[in-house]
Amino acid sequence: MSIMIISRSFAFLSSFEMFRRLIVINFSARRMEWLATVILLLLLLAPLNSSSSLDTGSTNKRKERITAKHGVVATDDGRCSKVGRDVLREGGHAVDAAVAAALCLGVVSPASSGIGGGAFMIVRSSDGKAQAFDMRETAPLKAHQNMYSGNETKKAAGSLSVAVPGELLGLHEAWKQYGKLPWSRLVKPAAHFAYNGFRISPYLHKQMVASESGIMADKRLRDIFTSNGRLLQPGDKCYNRKLGKTLIEIANYEVTSFYNGKIAYNFIKDVQKAGGILSMDDLKHYQVKIREPISANILGLEILGMPPPSSGGAAIVLILNILAQYGASLNSSTPLMTHRAIEALKHAFAVRMNLGDPDFVDIKAVLSDMLSTKFAQELQKTIYDNMTFSPPHYGGRWNQIHDHGTSHVSIVDNDRNAVSMTNTVNSYFGAKFLSPSTGIVLNNEMDDFSMPANTSSNDPPPAPANFIYPGKRPLSSMSPTIVLQGGKLKAVIGASGGSKIIAGTTEVFLNHFVNGMDPLASVMAPRFYHELIPNVVQYEDWKVVTGDHFEVPEETRSFLKERGHVLQSLAGGTICQLVVQDLESNELVAVSDPRKGGFPAGF
Repeated sequence: MSIMIISRSFAFLSSFEMFRRLIVINFSARRMEWLATVILLLLLLAPLNSSSSLDTGSTNKRKERITAKHGVVATDDGRCSKVGRDVLREGGHAVDAAVAAALCLGVVSPASSGIGGGAFMIVRSSDGKAQAFDMRETAPLKAHQNMYSGNETKKAAGSLSVAVPGELLGLHEAWKQYGKLPWSRLVKPAAHFAYNGFRISPYLHKQMVASESGIMADKRLRDIFTSNGRLLQPGDKCYNRKLGKTLIEIANYEVTSFYNGKIAYNFIKDVQKAGGILSMDDLKHYQVKIREPISANILGLEILGMPPPSSGGAAIVLILNILAQYGASLNSSTPLMTHRAIEALKHAFAVRMNLGDPDFVDIKAVLSDMLSTKFAQELQKTIYDNMTFSPPHYGGRWNQIHDHGTSHVSIVDNDRNAVSMTNTVNSYFGAKFLSPSTGIVLNNEMDDFSMPANTSSNDPPPAPANFIYPGKRPLSSMSPTIVLQGGKLKAVIGASGGSKIIAGTTEVFLNHFVNGMDPLASVMAPRFYHELIPNVVQYEDWKVVTGDHFEVPEETRSFLKERGHVLQSLAGGTICQLVVQDLESNELVAVSDPRKGGFPAGF
């Protein structure tokens, strides 16, 4: 009989130990039995480490970090990272991989994103050209700023919360400009997962539990995500065959059917039957906006960020410019620098609510301020190392909008074209409304608009720049980012996590480029968040789906409390994907955040 070589990897509680390869030769039955006994004893006696050490010395052996020469895809679900990697391996452009990975995520991670939502994408070509694709959802033509007066719950969920989806048309537009592989090739992996089924991931199950009442209230969501009246469990097979058929039609007929054909007619009918105002005219008139990315030179790096209606790019630049005023002392991860970073965050959140859709609001002056080093210098002077302040100190005139969950993809291909893309349906499972005819989970992006309201004396008024208007895009926190050094691609960064994205992305940037942490350690470091209103520092303290426990150190928390910060632990936060290129070896390091259980793929 022939020799068999069987490779197995054994996962232990400790991230340090991996059982390498077993080479099994065709022994007699007795010898095989003896060998099996020895192996079992080795496994039982192997040292187990039950602690969740985030020491950087242990990070290089984790599946969440890979190195590759030719191309990498980092998503928050390893299945979709592999889908994108396979596209790159076939000669696809980074945009091709982004299309395939984003559509895949919309199927296997439907609580976070999908073709019923929108996205922002920054593309930076190897020749230096950079574009920002704005595929953000828009308010329906029948929308108006007082449409939720007296019934704010309809703004957050249900058919009236649905804005015009833009992701699919945006992906198609980017593909038309950059794509190398056939469109159908990019769509079919997602169609396969939808029609033939996919396993429920631990993180998706967590999102399902958090959304259980909404799932149970919608028959189609209930049909897909429950069995015998109970939520599907991690590892259970899940099918959305209606979505599979929809994606097959999109693979064959591209986007025409979605925006002006059979798919459009069916899901518009579903929305209107449920009381929504979305119309065929909304879909026919939807436009992808191709904008110039925000660009700023800070700390010897060029940062490319998403312009408004995203507030993320400008806010990150403002925070970094404020912190850059501290000079050499910035290069330390001390509790004092954490305090200063929180203060800078509070300033950025105060200013960002003056932004809005540039097609409807004149934001030139405020955007210029947010990108100005001089403006950052003036704000830095108002930061005190021994105390924090209430919101009026930071000059914010308007109340905040707290947008919700998302998904992020970071991609670099063999030619060093790069894509940073954040996509969303807003809240978990969007509007908690699944189109019965198409299987599409629809967004609740109308909830990201500000709404005129009677406010108490304790709360600032809502931001007029973000009021509803037909065809307008709501303000966003999504922050897809690309970093250059000496004109060459250095990193691709981004995060999911709603209004916490700005803080999460900034902290990962600082960890790597300022504090000198390796890419995985930069992502693994515990995070803190502040959104100005409420005036609370939220800090990570949770055990994630991989078993890791993330918690901001007690020393830092005590330091912040001494300066007047109100602290609140948070079992959640942002999920960051990071790709870094070594400019000497051209090697790529890709990291997917373990907080969601994903992993990258490359070749």
